[in-house]
Amino acid sequence: MSHFKLSLAGALAVVLLPLAAMAQSLPDLGGKSVVVVTENAYPPLQFIDPKTGKQIGWEYDAMDEIAKRLNFKIEYQNTSWDAMIQAVSDGQYQVGMTGITIKDERKEKVDFSDPYMRSQQFMLVRADESRFTDAKSFGALKDGLIAAQPGTSPFYTAVYEILDGNEQNPRIKLFETFGATVQALKAGDVDLVLTDSVAAQGYVDASEGKLKVVGEPLGSEDFGFIFKKGSDLVAPINQAIAALKADGTFDKLNKKWFLDYKMGQ
Repeated sequence: MSHFKLSLAGALAVVLLPLAAMAQSLPDLGGKSVVVVTENAYPPLQFIDPKTGKQIGWEYDAMDEIAKRLNFKIEYQNTSWDAMIQAVSDGQYQVGMTGITIKDERKEKVDFSDPYMRSQQFMLVRADESRFTDAKSFGALKDGLIAAQPGTSPFYTAVYEILDGNEQNPRIKLFETFGATVQALKAGDVDLVLTDSVAAQGYVDASEGKLKVVGEPLGSEDFGFIFKKGSDLVAPINQAIAALKADGTFDKLNKKWFLDYKMGQ
C-alpha cells in the first residue's frame, strides 16, 4: 500500500551495498551555513507544535538528517507560501521546503531536488459502503457527500477530479481539521474522505474494521526542495535523499509523522 516501498530489485541492490560505504560516499560540505525557509503551515510536514511552540514535522526531521550527513549547519527562516518561490529564486534563501509539488512552470524559476515524497490520495469510506467503488461512481451518486479542509490538495482533487469543478459544490462539506473529516465519515454525516496513502492505511488499521479504501489513487504529486537556479546544493542534497530512501530513514519518518503522530494530542 505504501508508495515508498522500493522494488524488489532495488531493495536487493540496497541490501548488497553496505550502509557505511554509502555514508562515506556522501559529499562533505565543511560545516557551512545554509538558510532553509519554510512556511510552517502544512502538517505533518512542517508546523508549529501547539504544546511547545516549536517548529516540527517530517521535513524538519528529514532536512536535519540531510544536514548531519552532508555536514552543514541550518538556519531556519519563515516566509509565506506566496513569497517563497520568488524569494528562493532571488537567492534570499538557499533552500525552500513546504510540501512543494514539482511542476514544470515552477522549474522556470527554481531548481528542484529529486522527489523526497510522493503524495497520492486515496478514497477512505465506511467499511459497509457499497453504493460506489471509485471516483466515477461516487461522482454519479447525487446525494454522496465528501468532507475536506478548504484549500488543501484533497479539496482541489474532490472539486476537479471527482465532482464538477465548482468549488462551491454543496456536496463538499468543509471542516477545520482532518480528524474532524474522519469523525464525520464514521458518524455517517459524509460518505467520503480523501487522504494520503500512508495516512489512509493507518486510519483503516486503527478503525477496528469500520473503514476501508476503495478505487485507484487520485491526484498524485511529487514533492521536492527548491533552490536558486544553478545552486551547488542540489547535487549533494539529491545524494543524501537517495541515501535516506535506501537505508529506511524516510520509511521511519513516514511512520512517525503519518501514522504515530496525533495532531493536538
